[in-house]
Amino acid sequence: MITRECLDNIYHKYNKFELISPDPLQFVHNYKSDADKEIVALIAASFAYGNVKQIIKTVDKILSILGPSPKDFILKTSRGDLQKLFKGFKYRFTTEEELINLLLAVRAALKAYGSLEKMFLSFYKEKGDFLFAERAFAAKLRSCGKMDTLIPNPAKNSALKRLNLCLRWCVRKDEVDPGCWREIPASALIVPLDVHMHRVGKMLGLTKRNQADMKTALEISASFAKLCPEDPIKYDFSLTRFGIRDDMSEKDLENI
Repeated sequence: MITRECLDNIYHKYNKFELISPDPLQFVHNYKSDADKEIVALIAASFAYGNVKQIIKTVDKILSILGPSPKDFILKTSRGDLQKLFKGFKYRFTTEEELINLLLAVRAALKAYGSLEKMFLSFYKEKGDFLFAERAFAAKLRSCGKMDTLIPNPAKNSALKRLNLCLRWCVRKDEVDPGCWREIPASALIVPLDVHMHRVGKMLGLTKRNQADMKTALEISASFAKLCPEDPIKYDFSLTRFGIRDDMSEKDLENI
């Protein structure tokens, strides 16, 4: 398995703000308040599937409608007005109904808990278990209406990649991750596992499993934790630049 020294070298070289684009994370950095950042993080991460150029275009379109403060907009805008504003919206498999349900789920969370962080924290404190909290958080959002393409069913064995991506952005704080949440420890995070990260994980000896599911996400996270227990997912961004950016190939990792 790859060493911490090697991973730290990759982190220090590639975990740079200027390497974020193209990535939906770039939108979160456009907002000053934590209240807006957490909402933008959830929206941007939820749409992080498909072609990256189309993801950026779609998220930009949604946020342009939500205005300078997504929190204020969501709290004051009715379902009827949302339906007018997003009439005809479509992104791959995601319909306007699912987008509106997600926005209304955020509003419900804000009204009931005060913030998305406080909602997640209520579940985390219940058992002190990050995966339990993540699944409960997802289930709570989904209780507001159909949004299968944005928030997957937590009862299934999905790796919940996009939700884990959002949680990484919200919990971690460095040059790349904005860290708008304060009370969830970075040590508890689960790697956002997609096909790309799965390949990298196998290449670096972090897992031998062939399924890109939650069990594999937990195994890769545990492998990272053996090397950096206080912040195991810090390596996610830098490792996933290989193969995402045109100027960085996964083959380069084989020579590290």
